[in-house]
Amino acid sequence: MSASSPSLVRHEHSDSDAGTRQRVLQLVASSGPIAAPELAATLDLTPAAIRRHLGFLEQTEQIAVHDAVGGGPARRGRPARRYVATSHGQAALSHTYSELAADALRFLAATGGPQAVAGFAEHRVADLESRLAGSVPTEGSTEERVQALADALAADGYAASARPVPGGHAVQLCQGHCPVQDVAQEFPQLCEAEAKAFSRLLGVHVQRLATLASGGHVCTTSIPVIPSAPLNPAGNPAGNPAGPVLAPEGTNA
Repeated sequence: MSASSPSLVRHEHSDSDAGTRQRVLQLVASSGPIAAPELAATLDLTPAAIRRHLGFLEQTEQIAVHDAVGGGPARRGRPARRYVATSHGQAALSHTYSELAADALRFLAATGGPQAVAGFAEHRVADLESRLAGSVPTEGSTEERVQALADALAADGYAASARPVPGGHAVQLCQGHCPVQDVAQEFPQLCEAEAKAFSRLLGVHVQRLATLASGGHVCTTSIPVIPSAPLNPAGNPAGNPAGPVLAPEGTNA
């Protein structure tokens, strides 16, 4: 049997590297800020391999070292570098159709006004809400239901995770990927409609702390760990007719 040609071996190795880098980028997007040892352990890579992939992704500006603000107490030794996905990394995870979508929404806003854009956003998120509804149980603890929502979003390509807040008073739903991130920078109604859908799915008040569209490294939604409130006829938790509370644009987690 003849040996494989060097060019074929190099091509297969390149394809394997590209696939592994994509997995690294997806994990950084969904779990960042995250350190190299955590990535290596999760993906079963050697320290040398994860350093090589992180170096490539950092050099191509798809990931960056996260500058923690107001972290915990100082520790001895050199702090671990923790990575988050950049806007370039987010773009690499999605298909580019943003400009066409933005043009269509600009036309809709010009001809139908802001209400038409909001109506489109609600119509668009209704499909997502319908897909997710079967995965989110109507009973169980808040933590279990948020985790189920995060799992369903992750399966839908949103690189989502659920993270308990210290103290146990809330759970944060984090989304490391958004298919309409670029368009939502101009039309935040898309983010608002999504947050309202989460509120309806979970049956509780939710608060958007940050979005990728406004500059956050993830979309972060805070869900309080309290007994669920009944929904009013508008589909929002009783006592909260306006739906979820949204942080001002530009606020980061």
